[in-house]
Amino acid sequence: MSRAALIGAALLAMVSAAADAACRQALALGLDVSGSVDVREYRLQMDGLAAALDNGKVRQALLQTPSAPVHLLVYEWSGPEDPAVILPWTAIESAAVLNGVIGQLRATERRQASPGTALGLAMREGAAHLAQRPDCWKRTLDLSGDGKSNLGIRPVDVKAELQDTGITINALVIGTDAPNMGDLQQTEMSGLSAYFQNNVIVGSDSFVETALGFEDYAAAMARKLERELETLILGSAPTSSSIGVPSAGDQ
Repeated sequence: MSRAALIGAALLAMVSAAADAACRQALALGLDVSGSVDVREYRLQMDGLAAALDNGKVRQALLQTPSAPVHLLVYEWSGPEDPAVILPWTAIESAAVLNGVIGQLRATERRQASPGTALGLAMREGAAHLAQRPDCWKRTLDLSGDGKSNLGIRPVDVKAELQDTGITINALVIGTDAPNMGDLQQTEMSGLSAYFQNNVIVGSDSFVETALGFEDYAAAMARKLERELETLILGSAPTSSSIGVPSAGDQ
């Protein structure tokens, strides 16, 4: 075998090994459990996330590249002292793993939490979790919330901190599901969506999804996850330059 062919074979082997250990995307999901979220709404949110992960298109996106899986983490947030991880970083490498995650979410019971809404701190919490996955090809924080921040650092200040970190922050805004609100509900949703747009989301491809109340949470989360879970393309995979392999011309 020629020298160039040997170099090419070594390169392919190293790229293959890198892909085998790769993380296609780190996805941290932050769920609002502040005082504005009652017991019924908490259950709808948790079961809604489980249902969204079990959605056919979302399952397909999560499982499409087992050699470079999505790493998933779920945490709850409300006041400054309340962030809690309910699902630690988990590589979604198989249907069995995904089914286990879905079952764990359905079995999660509400814990005590303060009534405040420390959204800026929730952003920092999510960014800290994503910092534990520096080698993932994409890092995304997905924050759900039904109100504006009223405690701690301002979200817009945290947004400025995170602009150049390579992290994407998306938001799922949850409106009131009180009946017969009509135009008032739409006005409320528009205002809250604008707040998250201006103060929370980060990244050139970031976006705000909306749920018209917790009853709509599962469908909205499925839409959001489907959009966030990018299809693996060649340009996302490690290259010889990114893993330090010299070219034939360098030998």
